[in-house]
Amino acid sequence: MSLPHHLRSENEGGVVTLTLDRPERKNPLTFDSYAELVAIFRAAATDDAVRAFVVTGADGNFCSGGDVHEIIGPLLERDTKGLMRFTAMTGDLVKAMRACPQPIVAAVDGVAAGAGAIIAMASDIRLATPRARVAFLFNRVGLAGCDMGACAILPRLIGQGRASELLFTGRAMRAEEGERWGFFNRLVEGDVLAEAQALAAEIAAGPGFAHGMTKRMLAMEWAMGVEQAIEAEAVAQALCMTTQDFRRAYEAFAAKRIPVFQGD
Repeated sequence: MSLPHHLRSENEGGVVTLTLDRPERKNPLTFDSYAELVAIFRAAATDDAVRAFVVTGADGNFCSGGDVHEIIGPLLERDTKGLMRFTAMTGDLVKAMRACPQPIVAAVDGVAAGAGAIIAMASDIRLATPRARVAFLFNRVGLAGCDMGACAILPRLIGQGRASELLFTGRAMRAEEGERWGFFNRLVEGDVLAEAQALAAEIAAGPGFAHGMTKRMLAMEWAMGVEQAIEAEAVAQALCMTTQDFRRAYEAFAAKRIPVFQGD
């Protein structure tokens, strides 16, 4: 018997909104939803109809992490190889999010815990409501904080000391803390999903190839010195200058009109 569908996808003008949809349990992940998210982000690399993503959760919560009964329980029955397959799969989600060229905007309300916190962390931009709470609570279930890239990415967002506190204690980061520390780009008093979609639409209207290059360089330059980064950016920018969007921008400027980018 097939499992129920717990992920909704809607494409509006090139902005794909992915909604984790198990509100009665605060939108936990299942084995199937992990795999489906990985497949969506990987497929986006060659899908010109997708210009940006918004990731959110249904009905007042973002994501409570891995489902206790459908994931955590079955893991207790696996051997080492089986557990390695699972942890590799969860890591594949972050890899797929970082590798897809489209920017990803997270709209966070309520609970974002465990793998839910990781999905928010792995997004490119994060908006939240004042009631959002983000908890990397792996230690609360007897696990290390080094899950799905948390020890690599989180310190780059909020600093080593703050990341260490969250990963060692598992406590929830409050919304205002998250904004002050740089985890959230901003807090939204009203409809956070609508604001995230508006931001994603603004990004989607820009030069798609160039946005993909920006995202790639933001990731690659973590491991570069400044001189190497400048050289890499010179190559990246020269490639962008070969695009039709670069030509469209010039022609629009000369004609005193707003360019309409098409991503090629």
